[in-house]
Parts: sequence; structure tokens; C-alpha cells
Amino acid sequence: MDLPVLSVTQLNTYVKSLLDGDPRLGDLFIRGEISNFKRHSSGHLYLTLKDDNSRVAAVMFRFNAMRMRFMPQDGMRVIARGRVSVYDRDGKYQLYIEEMHPDGVGDLSVAYEQLKERLAAEGLFDREHKKPLPRYPSRVGVITSPTGAAVHDIITVLARRFPAADLVLCPVLVQGDGAAEEICAALELFNRKDAADVIILGRGGGSIEDLWAFNEEPVARAVYRSRIPVISAVGHETDFTICDFVADVRAATPSAAAELAVPDAREIAAHLAALNTQIVGGAASGLAERKARLTAVRAYPCFQSPLHGLEQPRQRLDTCASALRDGMGRLLTDRRRRLAELAAALDHLSPLKVLARGYSIAESEAGTVLTSVKQVKTGNPILLRMADGRLGCTVHRIDPITEDEKHGKDL
Repeated sequence: MDLPVLSVTQLNTYVKSLLDGDPRLGDLFIRGEISNFKRHSSGHLYLTLKDDNSRVAAVMFRFNAMRMRFMPQDGMRVIARGRVSVYDRDGKYQLYIEEMHPDGVGDLSVAYEQLKERLAAEGLFDREHKKPLPRYPSRVGVITSPTGAAVHDIITVLARRFPAADLVLCPVLVQGDGAAEEICAALELFNRKDAADVIILGRGGGSIEDLWAFNEEPVARAVYRSRIPVISAVGHETDFTICDFVADVRAATPSAAAELAVPDAREIAAHLAALNTQIVGGAASGLAERKARLTAVRAYPCFQSPLHGLEQPRQRLDTCASALRDGMGRLLTDRRRRLAELAAALDHLSPLKVLARGYSIAESEAGTVLTSVKQVKTGNPILLRMADGRLGCTVHRIDPITEDEKHGKDL
């Protein structure tokens, strides 16, 4: 019997038709562990599902992947729903996944943990980014459902604690489709209009599905971008959302958020009353002390009889003036005497006095005083200065003094 010769394409097409025609392979669930996971730029997801003995290639196209709340990763155990077929070009059969859920854990729980880990790594939860709450806000913004119990609790607490603050309510959906978008838009509106000093974002408690809008990444980033401090009040004490970690302050309940947002007017009034009492008491005490000091000062003799207090200073001034005059007189007399003595001594040493006694001074024609016979030679002209004039002379002889004459010995 002659067998037909098939092309590779014909073979792959035939096998594909067999798999596609089997209803048991058209819609089935597969449990396995993810490996070789890759997210393509097109949005398609490529992975391998494996167990202890076998593995199968799988693909999840973008329009199906967009519906997942979590991101698959290697090592994760999942249950995938889809169909089995052949990729004609490669001749490889694979699983075409339409839905995928974590095995044993809800996909919302996985998505929550994945987003929490990623945002924490980016620093959105860091304390250094937390803004302080205003001490005395004049406007409190509230983003919540207009019909829930949360808004009534917040209004009640604000009215009781700090009625001076205005409440600015921006009603939004807090669960279901479109809730995350409305929350983001409300946060943006408050910041764009600068409509509040602090924002309370919250709702009552519920399941993870009910609270999911507050676990959406866009909401977390909108809270992080807010210039106005945000208080997260989502759920009850045991419920934590991604919004709680990003917000500047987390409150266990909407009522607790309202208490954190504003001060207690009664406490402020009590504090002001205490300050008033302290100020009045301090002022009275200060006035009494100063009055006592003034009374004591007024009792001083100088204030009782001012002129009497000037008598002794005047007497001391007269005494000092007399002493000053006497001292200056004695000083001038002593200086005059000393000046006369110095003048007499100077006059006694004057060369003119020496000349008047018969002495003369020999000078060269240049006016240099001659103090030694060695300064002249025979025939040199010299001047003799006497008490009443000068004589022009010529040296005819030079007789040096001997050592004996110099020492006054009689030869």
C-alpha cells in the first residue's frame, strides 16, 4: 500500500486539528509550578508549567493577562485554565492559558504582597517621605463614600472636637469598578485646588475584595504624590491596605482619623484658661514685687531730701579743688626752681664764659675747631676766636707738648 508523503506543514496542521478537535483538550485545568517566565514587550506572557516528572510550554496572550491581579513569577505554583494546541511553525504543542490563579492562595493576596514588596523597594513607605499633620487645620478634606457609615463618623467627630474647621467632602466610589480612578481624581483635585490642609481617605471595613480599590497601584502613587498630608482610614484595626503604608499617617478607623486630623477644642480651651490664669497671676505677682521695690527706693534719704544729699558731695568737691590748686602751685614753684638751676649750669658751661676769662678757640679757615697741633702745618692760616672777635693768624712754629709737660711734671 502506498503511503502519502506529507510536508512538515501538513503534518503540523493535521496534529493541530486533532488536538483542537478533542473537547477534553479544549477547556481544562492544569496545576504546576512556573519556570522560565518571561513577559514580552507586547504584553504576552511566556512560561513553562512543570511538576516533578514533566513540563509543558504555555503562553498567555495580552488580553487575558491584563485581567490578572497578580504578576506570575518563577517558582510560583498555579492552577491554569486553557486549551491545548500546536504552534504550527515550530511543531510544538503548548497550553494556551486564559485564566490563572495561585494554587492554595487567592490571587488578590498574591497581588497585594507583590505590590507591597515592589513599592517598599521603591521607597514609597519610607518614613522620610511622611509629611507632618497641621496642628490647627482650617479645612479638612474627606474622600469617601457619601452614604457609608464612615462619613457620618468623621462628621460627628470633627463637629465635636474642632468645629472651627471646615469639612470639604469629595464623594467617591470606595469599591467596585471605577473606584480607584475616582479616588485618584479626588486626590488630584484637592491638591490642584489646594482645597484642604489635611485629607482623610477612608471607608469602613470589609473583605479584601471590598477594600481592593485601596490596594491599587494608581491609588498608592496618588497618595504618595499628594502635597497635602493624607490620613489613611481604611477598614478596621486589623485591616491593612497598601494605602495605609503610603499615607503620611494611618488611622485604625475613620473616627480615629478624624481625631488625628484636628485638635480637641475643649483641651485647647482648658489650656488657654490655664495660660490666662498663669499670666494674670504672674502679672499680679510682678506688680506687687515692683511696688514693694518702689516703696523701698522712695524711702532712701536722697529721695526724702534731695538737697541734703548734695551737701557732702559739694564739700568733697571744694576740698578736692583746694588740694588741686595747692598741688599745682607747689608743682609750678618746683619746676621754676629747677629751670633756674639748669639755666645757671648751662650758662656756666657756655664757651663764651670761657672766652671772657682770656681763653681763645683756634679754628681752621674752614671753620673746623683745632684740638691738636697735628691738624696744622707751619705756614697754615688759622683763626683765633676770642670773646670780642676773631684774629687771622699764620702758624710760624709748632711746639708739641712732651709727655712730662702733659702730665704736669716740672722739668
